[in-house]
Amino acid sequence: MKHVHACTDPQHHVDDAAAFVRAVERACSERGLRLTPIRAHVLGLIADAGRPLKAYDLLDQVREGGGPGAAAPPTVYRALDFLLANGFIHKLQSVNAFVACHHPSTAQHSVPFLICDRCHSAVELEDEAVVAALDSRARALGFVPQAQTLEVHGLCAACVESAGD
Repeated sequence: MKHVHACTDPQHHVDDAAAFVRAVERACSERGLRLTPIRAHVLGLIADAGRPLKAYDLLDQVREGGGPGAAAPPTVYRALDFLLANGFIHKLQSVNAFVACHHPSTAQHSVPFLICDRCHSAVELEDEAVVAALDSRARALGFVPQAQTLEVHGLCAACVESAGD
């Protein structure tokens, strides 16, 4: 599915957590999924963070807020599993953290990420050519891929610029 926005634009991000949760609610309704209060709460915290959020930090926020799931950490992990399985969030394996997907109305998909080692921002690059090239090369070697994780670490443009000051 093609998107109307450029996911490779570093300025494109989830900047309104409430609107993002509403978009996921619509996607769940269209797909026959149930966005429970704890799932919506966890999603909102991830979207509001504006940066990758580790599970322990998320658990702390849920406990401190006293909202849905505050008394039962396993429900937070189940919420993360649901959100991941349905493509509403991504897990950055190299930093063991979660980010909101830039386009929650699409099915789960593989995307490369650019992760800044200084400010910890993560840019989602939806580049079908990169994903297809990895898949094609793997298949040419007789390998049957089931998932892709491509994370590139370095410095974002803002951190490169501030380092020059």
